[in-house]
Amino acid sequence: MKIRELGIEGAFEVTPQQHGDPRGLFLEWFKAETFQAATGHPFTLAQANMSVSARGVVRGIHFADVPPGQAKWVTCVRGAVVDVIVDIRVGSPTFGRWEAVRLDDVDRRAVYVAEGLGHGFCALTDDATLTYLCSTGYNPSGEHTVHPLDPDLAIEWPAEAPVLSARDEAAPSLAAARADGLLPDYEACRAHVRGLR
Repeated sequence: MKIRELGIEGAFEVTPQQHGDPRGLFLEWFKAETFQAATGHPFTLAQANMSVSARGVVRGIHFADVPPGQAKWVTCVRGAVVDVIVDIRVGSPTFGRWEAVRLDDVDRRAVYVAEGLGHGFCALTDDATLTYLCSTGYNPSGEHTVHPLDPDLAIEWPAEAPVLSARDEAAPSLAAARADGLLPDYEACRAHVRGLR
């Protein structure tokens, strides 16, 4: 398993080593000591989620209040998605920047999204199935979203007519979320991550 940090601090791409033969294949899709060596802190699993999406569905950009935040380890176990991580931390040198990683059931990559980062994806296939390992449980009062089609973010979603949930359709722009004080603070996020060590 190889873990490399993307151009946004706290965002990692994970490429597993697959061992296959005529019977099928085996891979490690999460390994605690490899994760800790790459990030400098352990990953505490509090909740595991799964989502299934039709082709063209865009989910996100979702994030949680920090603290406690919600870090995610995300992989696609069926089909394919373009997974997007957005730096929404006010004060970050990469604020407003996004990174995209293709997750699919061929290369079986994963991404790690640290606390304070925004996360979303676009399904490239029908029945695209994502699994999420989450560091904290769902907390409705601390969960937020930024509109995934915000022109200021200019995310290049690979869908002609993205299909959004009512919640995501009604989400504020990044600028509006910042003006309303909803976005995480970069230094508070860094302090939180240091406290995990």
